[in-house]
Amino acid sequence: MSIKTGQPAPDFKLPNTDKQFVTLSQYKGKNVLVLFFPLAFTGTCTKELCGVRDDIARYQKANAEVLAISVDTPHTLVRYKEEQNLNFQVLSDFNKEAMKAYDTMYESFTAVGLKGVAKRSAFVIDKNGIVQYAEVLEDAGQIPNFEKINATLASLN
Repeated sequence: MSIKTGQPAPDFKLPNTDKQFVTLSQYKGKNVLVLFFPLAFTGTCTKELCGVRDDIARYQKANAEVLAISVDTPHTLVRYKEEQNLNFQVLSDFNKEAMKAYDTMYESFTAVGLKGVAKRSAFVIDKNGIVQYAEVLEDAGQIPNFEKINATLASLN
């Protein structure tokens, strides 16, 4: 079942690049931008996440944490985060639990023939854990609508 605005966001517990577990619920009281991305070190994913990196002041001003999630291993994501100087949490959903909970998983990612890769998607979750914006893209070559994401975040403060 796809995630809709107005419903509670599913919690998750995923390892970050420091091999510490991060849960969505630990951010209660803050707005959260959850970004699922297919794979580290790919062009569109890097463009998207570096855009967020370069605009991090906007998210801080909106009292928002950014959590980027992919199926890559924590070891891969350490290198990716370092090489791209990402200034937010990057989480591994290697076991595909969060992707399933958010209904944002390709059964078959035809670009490279892999199964179980995250669809590029964005979710804005408010301070109370309620989804205020949900966008799941079928085309991995597209980037979420950051104009709408940023407008949603601005409206929450």
